[in-house]
Amino acid sequence: MRKIFLYIVLSLCCYGAQAQHTVFLDKGRIEFEKKQNIHAMLDEMWGSGEGQSWKELEKKSQPQFKTSYFDLVFSGNITYYKPGRQLPENNQVREWPAEKNVVYTDLAAQRSVAQKQVFDRLFLQDDSTRAIRWKITDETRKIAGFDCRRANAIIMDSVYVVAFYTDAIVTSGGPESFSGLPGMILGLALPHEHITWFATKVLVDDVKPESLKQPVKGKKVTRKELMENMSKALSDWGNWGKVYMKTAQF
Repeated sequence: MRKIFLYIVLSLCCYGAQAQHTVFLDKGRIEFEKKQNIHAMLDEMWGSGEGQSWKELEKKSQPQFKTSYFDLVFSGNITYYKPGRQLPENNQVREWPAEKNVVYTDLAAQRSVAQKQVFDRLFLQDDSTRAIRWKITDETRKIAGFDCRRANAIIMDSVYVVAFYTDAIVTSGGPESFSGLPGMILGLALPHEHITWFATKVLVDDVKPESLKQPVKGKKVTRKELMENMSKALSDWGNWGKVYMKTAQF
């Protein structure tokens, strides 16, 4: 009995020690690595009709995968997503949609302000946060040192989304316009759109108020108005226009 009692006491002490070291973050900075399968996107843009020789030429001039980095600064219910460190090799690669996006999100107010460059025009999309009906699963994986749980969703009627979130970061945000899970999204994949975002590191930075100011430059539009503007500009661009529009909405 004495051995059993001692085992119980030691177990409780170990549990207490682990609990004391559990950290729940509500502010800091996350670096996301965004990867795009450029060759797969070109296949979708060009299709299987005319122009195959042009498609192959463009594939030869572009790497199969393009990697870029973004920072997500967060504090409480506010997140601020912006371009991060730059890779010199990307200067030689075609610019794709959403590479200069800046997204400010007030999760408590369910409001998002996104600065988006569309060709030579700058827009300021001011709207409610995207409502996503997530389905949480039992699948888990570790990302940037955090245990994450998988959730799935469909957005824009047909875009399949896979997300991995951690409840160790209590701010319920994520990269671009993705949020709404009980914790921070550290991994995100749009398999059919050939794009992924995965956190490479989470830093407990001192977040200053000036680093969370919403963007103000650009023509102010709602999400619907921005899509209408783009639809008019890209109406004669065929599959290329469709892929561009879809990618610009994330």
